[in-house]
Amino acid sequence: MKGLLTGAPPTTEANDLGRALRDRLHGRRLVVVSNREPYVHHREAGGFVSRAPAGGLVAALDPVMRACGGSWIAQAVGDADREVADASGRVPVPDGEGSYTLRRLWLEDEEEQRRYYDGFANGALWPLCHRAFVRPRFDPDDWAAYRAVNRRFAEVVLDEVEGDDALVFVQDYQLALLPRLLREARPDLTIAQFWHIPWPSRDVFGVCPWADEILDGLLANDLLGFHVEEYRDAFLETVDRCVEAVVDRSRARVCRGGHTTAVVAAPIGVDPDGIAAEANAPGVTAEVNQLRASLRLHGQLVAVGVDRMDYTKGIPERLRAIDRFLARHAEYRGRFTYLQLGPLTRTGVPEYARLYDDVRGLAASVNARHGRGYWEPIRLLVRDHPRRTLLAYYRLADVCLVSPLHDGMNLVAKEYVAARGDGGGSLVLSRFAGAAREMEGALLVNPFDVDGFAAAIARALELPDAEARGRMARMQAAVRRATVYHWAARLIGLASDAGVDFTALGLRLLAELSPDGEPGTGLPPRRCRVA
Repeated sequence: MKGLLTGAPPTTEANDLGRALRDRLHGRRLVVVSNREPYVHHREAGGFVSRAPAGGLVAALDPVMRACGGSWIAQAVGDADREVADASGRVPVPDGEGSYTLRRLWLEDEEEQRRYYDGFANGALWPLCHRAFVRPRFDPDDWAAYRAVNRRFAEVVLDEVEGDDALVFVQDYQLALLPRLLREARPDLTIAQFWHIPWPSRDVFGVCPWADEILDGLLANDLLGFHVEEYRDAFLETVDRCVEAVVDRSRARVCRGGHTTAVVAAPIGVDPDGIAAEANAPGVTAEVNQLRASLRLHGQLVAVGVDRMDYTKGIPERLRAIDRFLARHAEYRGRFTYLQLGPLTRTGVPEYARLYDDVRGLAASVNARHGRGYWEPIRLLVRDHPRRTLLAYYRLADVCLVSPLHDGMNLVAKEYVAARGDGGGSLVLSRFAGAAREMEGALLVNPFDVDGFAAAIARALELPDAEARGRMARMQAAVRRATVYHWAARLIGLASDAGVDFTALGLRLLAELSPDGEPGTGLPPRRCRVA
């Protein structure tokens, strides 16, 4: 699902959402829990600076928390994180606003942290859930560390909520065991979780030696969300075959041990109005011109890719398609430049280190084969980029290439569309990204089909202006229909209403949050009867 834009202030829509959700929380505190913290503090020039890390999760939830308030619990990673926090690890964020509280926890055991994050979360669960043909590694010591860190998160969450009534909104695959730990300690809590990555078939998930315990953890939620119906249905199928539970597929509910979990499909979005406003600001316009000059892009047709250096993102496949495109369309040599942006990630996982070596080797090979003079068709700009710079790259790109081998959503596709307030640009999008279900105007590709991918790049560059603008208009309409605020309203609203005795008005409000009437959007009762 990943996007790389973070740090936008709340828009009017966000503020409206905040007011509405505060009513829907029925007096509960909102507590978000994730592995990654939304703001990282570093020492710089004799002081401290706060930065929002790259990633779709932070980009999606930070504006929601800024609008709604509450607490966000996450692991601390910044070299100045402890210095700016109080004795309990709390710090108001964003700096200068203090819209909500960040509660940091520190994992002091480096070996445990490595085994939890690089080992089980990203060496086992990540490849297990993505069709990227990387073999998961199931190490009992990694699993033990994963369990221990989930327990550590549970301790901090329970300390943060104390005796309060709270809605705990857990994020992603690093914390699959947390809901069960919280449920056992505080049965009265309302607990929801969003799984930001794909869910595999039951046969694939079943190879995990600890599949039952992971499912048991997830089924302690009142509400469990996935991006698309395919992943929701795969989860229900997995539960039906792997654990003792009553699965109601028509209503997308699971009853296990007297507790009901509603399972929903809720595609995450972005804040299109906020992105558009920032992208059109004078400072971004100035940076567009600066980048064109500094990178010598005047007269060039520019394609951009924005990804963490991850093997699921299809970056090698993308470079091979560009190689084939230039081989078949020699007229674009010297006129076309591809910019690969984004940071390194998970460098402690061997597959990621090898990926970067492969990408550098491929780029050098393509540049040697097709380059001339100072012109190189591929530029690797592998580092973190400020928000304004990313917006500038989106604006100057004639084409955005988003080609994951498998992805829960991929917010880069939506960010690019939202940033193109001029109505220009084209999107080439993998059919294996969750966003492909919504981006009707994109040119869809199979990233493994090098010929088809190369042909799509050529077509994107050669689309008649009227057709390109029509496609972009359809995509922008889709992005506006399903913003991050719709996503938050749906999930937090449904979860916060768990156990409430609804009136006709309440049911009508629920229907408004679930306009398509799809299965899995009904309210979960806190208890169920098993016949």
